[in-house]
Amino acid sequence: MTPRQQSQKTRALCQLAPVIPVIVIRDAGTAGDMARALVAGGLPVLEVTLRSDAALDAIRAMADVEGGHVGAGTVLTPDDARRAKDAGAAFAVSPGLTDRLIAACEELALPLLPGAVTASEVMRAADAGFDMLKFFPAEAAGGAAALKSLAGPLPKISFCPTGGVSPDNARSYLSLPNVVCVGGSWIVTDADVSAGNWPNIEDRARSAAALRQG
Repeated sequence: MTPRQQSQKTRALCQLAPVIPVIVIRDAGTAGDMARALVAGGLPVLEVTLRSDAALDAIRAMADVEGGHVGAGTVLTPDDARRAKDAGAAFAVSPGLTDRLIAACEELALPLLPGAVTASEVMRAADAGFDMLKFFPAEAAGGAAALKSLAGPLPKISFCPTGGVSPDNARSYLSLPNVVCVGGSWIVTDADVSAGNWPNIEDRARSAAALRQG
């Protein structure tokens, strides 16, 4: 799967909802219920970061949830990509982009949403064939104003900004023509997961799903 084909896949996923929940899972036993709550709330695309020992087992559990599309986040190396694909991840998300990661995702036919911040990084990703990118860390890198500035010289590139995105600023990103969706960690809280309060998570997902561009 070429980078261009990968971007077609990730763009289609990003278009399914205005927010992709970015989740750190510490107990894979909660993953299935969590995914069902998020999907029921209108957020079918889920990113589980590879920042915990439970992440791959969580991806396995979430991959079986009807209507959901679970991907692996914080994919840094070819080995990360292989383990994610083996666990059932439908896509991979990386904070950056390397030649080794490009080659691995091509070989694995694993759609990659690579990160880029500067104009040079965006141009390099575009040269490789990617036109759907992650903008990370969004707020630290200048927020919506920075993305608005990139739209002028790079109008064919679209983004999913992640990092510091919240209910308070999500609309400022989603109003931009080069933003397809945002990634947010506010949907799933540790307190709700610990309490098994899936209705709370579903309600928060529903509010996020109601965010629209414009």
